[in-house]
Amino acid sequence: MASEDNKNKVEEKKEQYKNIKGIGFFKKIRYSIFKIEKYPEMATEGFGKAVSYIAKLVIVLAIILAVWTLYQTYEMINQGKEYIENEFPDFSYKDGILTVDSQESITIDNERFGKIIVDTNTDSEEEINNYVNTINDYGAGALILKDRVVLKNITMIGEVSYNYKESLDSMNLTEFTKQDVIDYVSGGQINNFYFSIFITLFIYSFAMYFINTLWYAVIISVIGYLAMLVLKMKMRYVALFNMSIYALTLSTILNIVYLLINIFTNFTIEYFSVMYITVATIYLLAAILIINSELIKKQAEVMKIIEAEKIVKKELKDKEKEEKEEKPEDKKEDSKEDKEKEEKEHKKNKGNLNNEEPGGSNA
Repeated sequence: MASEDNKNKVEEKKEQYKNIKGIGFFKKIRYSIFKIEKYPEMATEGFGKAVSYIAKLVIVLAIILAVWTLYQTYEMINQGKEYIENEFPDFSYKDGILTVDSQESITIDNERFGKIIVDTNTDSEEEINNYVNTINDYGAGALILKDRVVLKNITMIGEVSYNYKESLDSMNLTEFTKQDVIDYVSGGQINNFYFSIFITLFIYSFAMYFINTLWYAVIISVIGYLAMLVLKMKMRYVALFNMSIYALTLSTILNIVYLLINIFTNFTIEYFSVMYITVATIYLLAAILIINSELIKKQAEVMKIIEAEKIVKKELKDKEKEEKEEKPEDKKEDSKEDKEKEEKEHKKNKGNLNNEEPGGSNA
């Protein structure tokens, strides 16, 4: 008996620990895709847990994007080394300003890296915006200006801008020439540059995708709120928002897969963002409909219980009424029977007295 009690206590402690720990990350992924009915349970864990969950998914996406962009940068630098050495004009860098010995802008079209535009003479924001739009229309590339470089990749949301001074000062690079760059690329010190690029890309990618994901969650939750108004349902907005975050799981995973496919095949989907939000909205609406159907079932069960209670109460009242009506008749019958018994006993006693002889007659 003692051993069984100990086992039960251990099991209870395990269950309590599971409840405290909550649902694991990978289990949440499985529930979010295949068990929509678990959305309310996951939503009750709170806003912090929901945001932490989607942040982990976005981290995976940001790492893939940063690694891929870093690889592209590595390939571009290796291929560009020969071009810079043999064809590119002389240039120099000092105190955050890059100077290229060319009066005209330089445009390089590369099938792998996109359109590369070099113009260290312009200060016109209009002209810079035109360059950026040209690169965006091409799909990918880089704009090299005198104080910064702007990178665009088909896997990126928008463009990434790197200020020379901020990026290079961290590596103690304050000035260099064309020959210094060739020597630097050929040496091992460039690994520090790659690491700096990776960190910058990761932070940028995570921030951009995380903010966009939360914004999508807001849009989806508003759609879900309107659906709940139509269905005349009530739910706290924070719980609905948490459910919206979990509804974005499949869309985020599809985004990761899309990035990987795009990296290796250059395959693009024109309206991927529309599909992204549509899939998530369908998941949230499905969860709301499941909750609504469960509420309807519970209400039906409650109504059945109420009806059953009414029937039981009516039967009890009828029974009490019958008992009240039967009680006077029972009393009358009892009184008649008592009188008959008394009369019989009286007659019996009287007969016994008549049969008795006086004690003095035999004397």
